[in-house]
Amino acid sequence: MITITAFKMVPPLAQGLVRDLRVRWALEEAGIPYDVRLISLEDKREPDYMQRQPFGQVPVLQDGDLTLFESGAIVLHVGEKSEALLPREPVARERAKAWVFAALNSIEIAVTDLAHIDFFFANEEWAKLRRPGAEEFLLFRLGDLSGWLGAKDYLEGDRFTAGDLMMVSVLRILRETDIVARFPNLAAYQARCEARPAFQRALEGQMAPFRAAA
Repeated sequence: MITITAFKMVPPLAQGLVRDLRVRWALEEAGIPYDVRLISLEDKREPDYMQRQPFGQVPVLQDGDLTLFESGAIVLHVGEKSEALLPREPVARERAKAWVFAALNSIEIAVTDLAHIDFFFANEEWAKLRRPGAEEFLLFRLGDLSGWLGAKDYLEGDRFTAGDLMMVSVLRILRETDIVARFPNLAAYQARCEARPAFQRALEGQMAPFRAAA
C-alpha cells in the first residue's frame, strides 16, 4: 500500500493548496489506493522526517522500498503505474512529462514569485516596487500558455494527462487573484480540470482533517 504524508492543519491561506493535493489527485485519477500519514507542522523538522524529506515539506511517498519526495517526481512515479496519467504511446507519454516540468519550471516559478509578494510581503516597500514587474512577467508566461492551449480541452488535445494535473495545481495558487480570469480559456481549462471527480475526491481528502482540527 502506498502511503503519503500530509499536514494535520495549516493556515486557511494554504488549505486546498498544500502539495500533497497533487499526489492525492494523481492517485485518485490512477485508481490506486493509498493511506495518508498526518503530521504536524512541528513534526516536519524532526530528524526522522528530514531523513525522508530533506527540506521538511510534504508530501513524502512510501511505495514499498521506495521513499520519494517532491510532488513532481511523485506524480511522475504514479503516472508510470497508470495510463490515466501518462499515455502508453511513446511520443504522447514524453509530451505529458514535458508539461509536468513546464508547470513546475516555466509557470510555477512566476506564480510563486507574485504569490510570495502578495501573501507575505505586501506591505513591504521593496515588495510594492517589485510587484508590477512580477505580475508583468507572470502575465507574459500565462499569455504564452493561453496561446498554446487555444480552444483545446487539455494541453495536448482531448485527453487529460499528468501535465494538466500539475499545470492546474499551479494555476490554483492564484485563486485569490483575478489573474487567471484574464485569460478566459485558461479559466475554463482550470474549471474543467477541477470538475473531475478525482480532483474533488483529492480536495475533500485534504480538507477533511483541516475541518476536523478547526
